[in-house]
Amino acid sequence: HLPPGMRTPPAMIVGMVLCPCGLLLTLTGTLAPNWRKVSLLPNQPVDLILEQGIWDVCRERQSSHDRLCGQADELGYFEQVPVRVAQGLMPTSLVVALLGLVVATLGVRCWHKEPRHVLAGAAGLVLLLSGLLSLVPASWYTHELWVLPAPAGSTLAVGYSLVLSYLGSCLEISGGLALTLSFHHCCKEC
Repeated sequence: HLPPGMRTPPAMIVGMVLCPCGLLLTLTGTLAPNWRKVSLLPNQPVDLILEQGIWDVCRERQSSHDRLCGQADELGYFEQVPVRVAQGLMPTSLVVALLGLVVATLGVRCWHKEPRHVLAGAAGLVLLLSGLLSLVPASWYTHELWVLPAPAGSTLAVGYSLVLSYLGSCLEISGGLALTLSFHHCCKEC
């Protein structure tokens, strides 16, 4: 058993730190329009970059930092299956993560003297699922990044939103796994 000053097990603390960080990164990755950068567009200024997200496309001039979002989708980018899947799974992942964090908060301790291990473990499974729900579209998009429509002759690069989505997914998965270790305490009692 844990000493009285340390009622919350370290694995639960790790899970409760990593999961909100993962949620924040996943939220930023979902909303920010920069899953892919398209540069060196033909017949356009050299410093013009298109930033493509899962909801919006923005044009930015690097020299002046003038940015204009809401660009027309002339190539059918938003109709591509990996983008459509990301539009569905990323928000779903955010909702599942919020639900998991509420359950984790109730299980880790909140107003009770001792943590509720089964509740914390169940929250860990929900948060693990949330991480997987955001990892799948990020991975699929990365796999298809070079195949998604772009102007001929342009240069493609991974955007920061995609990286943040990956990091957020990994933190949610790690935090969820840490919280699922709470089930170990239940098994000891049996």
